[in-house]
Amino acid sequence: MMLKQEKPKHVDDLTSMLENYSVIGMLNMHKMPARALQQMRESMRGQAVIKMSRRSMLKKAMQKSSKKNIKMLEDKMTKVPALLLTNENPFRLFKLLKENRTPAAAKTGDVAIKDIAVQKGATPLPPGPSISTLQKVGLKTSVQAGKIHVMADKVVCKAGEKVTTEVADVLSLLKMEPMEIGMDLSYVLEDGTVYGKDVLDISVDDYINDLTRCVTQAVNLSVNTGYPTRLTAPIMLQKAFMEAKTLATDRDIIEKDFIKDIIAKAERSAKALEGKVGS
Repeated sequence: MMLKQEKPKHVDDLTSMLENYSVIGMLNMHKMPARALQQMRESMRGQAVIKMSRRSMLKKAMQKSSKKNIKMLEDKMTKVPALLLTNENPFRLFKLLKENRTPAAAKTGDVAIKDIAVQKGATPLPPGPSISTLQKVGLKTSVQAGKIHVMADKVVCKAGEKVTTEVADVLSLLKMEPMEIGMDLSYVLEDGTVYGKDVLDISVDDYINDLTRCVTQAVNLSVNTGYPTRLTAPIMLQKAFMEAKTLATDRDIIEKDFIKDIIAKAERSAKALEGKVGS
């Protein structure tokens, strides 16, 4: 337990750490196992520092900090907070934390991070009391080849809902681990901007696809409105050339660049006429 006279220095140390890192993350340590925390600290050594302290101490340190808009982070402090201090890109850091999450069993009262579904098919369970346990959560079952079979897919707990005792018992029987253990990075402060996990949790593939779509739409806008840029000028010239070629061919406008197309058109017309006369 920290002595009263030690608290001011502890707050000063926290404030100094806040000042020395460009990115400050707010972690939610609720139900974070000590072993998992130690593993994460080891895996992030040299990239980030995890600092735990009492809420009151963290608040005082933030109030003393000169960081721009740090009050916004203070207002979003979690129930069991810890600081994640780093100079890494926050999006890259969130991706690293997400990739290091490990599967875990669901316990009564846990909140589902996504829909928890039991898939149809064979289970490793023999006939017996397990049938009634499965049926308590609405699973349709049958016995085939001495094993209990689930007859249809079913979501037993929706995302955001709490896991009931009945659901936890079923998941335990089926040895399913739908939960995840890892760092819960709730918010990040960088250069005065606070990012929530809904912003940080982006798919690289989706980002690239969105970027590609934006470029395509920008090129189309430039070409179709006649607004040339360094990228679209060659495309616009090619488009203009093809339109001029089509116009010259259709209207029999003699031009050296299109004379072959006009002659080819005339030959096709002549053959078509010859076919009609011959018939």
